[in-house]
Amino acid sequence: MRKKLRHILVAIGDLHHPSKTELHKAAALAKKSGASIELFHVIDEPDPARSYPETATKETMARQRAALVSKYQDRLERFARDKSLHGMRVTCTAAWDHPTYDAIARRALATHADLVIAATRGHRFGARLVLRNTDWELIRHCPVPLLLVKSHRPYDKPVVLAAVDPFHAVAKPDELDVQLVDAADKFARLLRGTTHLFHAYMPLIAVEPAAASAAPLMVLPPEVEQAHAQQIERAVNRLAERAGIPRVRRHIQMGSVAGELSALTRLTHASLVVMGAVSRSALARLFIGNTAERVLDKLACDVLVVKPRGFAAKAMRTPSLRKTRPRRQPVVAASPAHEPASMVTTARFVLPPVL
Repeated sequence: MRKKLRHILVAIGDLHHPSKTELHKAAALAKKSGASIELFHVIDEPDPARSYPETATKETMARQRAALVSKYQDRLERFARDKSLHGMRVTCTAAWDHPTYDAIARRALATHADLVIAATRGHRFGARLVLRNTDWELIRHCPVPLLLVKSHRPYDKPVVLAAVDPFHAVAKPDELDVQLVDAADKFARLLRGTTHLFHAYMPLIAVEPAAASAAPLMVLPPEVEQAHAQQIERAVNRLAERAGIPRVRRHIQMGSVAGELSALTRLTHASLVVMGAVSRSALARLFIGNTAERVLDKLACDVLVVKPRGFAAKAMRTPSLRKTRPRRQPVVAASPAHEPASMVTTARFVLPPVL
């Protein structure tokens, strides 16, 4: 993620109970980078042009469609007029599309977004912010870096943690760790924060093949474990030295990734964790698991998920609408013909800077 932030896509899911935290985070990044911001909402109401009764006219459907677009435009406009976005280039887009995570990925591809921001939501006031199904699918399929906003805390000279895996324990591409460190360093520099490096590993005896579980437990000599730890330290230090991260900001822990990373974010008061994710089939996830998924719900800070170079986005570039069952209406012999309506309606406007 070395290229400059030029366009940020903010996925707005809830237009009725906004937290606006994602807006403030987008504004902080856009202010420092000069990026434009697009607020994007996927309309979940049925498209009148796709489920109208045969007795309705084309003009009636056009009016209903325009009324719906206007409603969502007004709601997005209230978001865009948030004081944190004053003076910035802001556009708003509402679209009929399905499923939501594919719609967001499609919009990111169509607009050449450099970053997608999505906010997690708690189930009730004061509840821990948890990830929804849409969040998980975005983690797997979003083709550009994805910032999941979990904390209301502003970015004030933040601590940015890059969680790396130099031995690729879950078959991640070799270059992904370099991308993670570069992304963490970029965000830290942009926000005048500091970059930290994190890696957790298990002792050798804990990673022996499960097939040997029936055999008596073998105790490895201390020097073997020590050599293993030194090898890990050398690999992590190579990544850190390449990015100029001092030793005091390198964290190598023995233990589970989820537990150690969660503890470190609290200790360092980290605002952002940068992690890599590789999309796999459901069967592969069953056996291999996904480190990002196991860790994410434990973290109270924001998370930036980065895909490896060459990641193939599964989302089609054209919208896929939710199939709706037409309402049953009496058949009218003289019913007018209806032309197919456009599948995406976009409501866009740009706010002038406040002088």
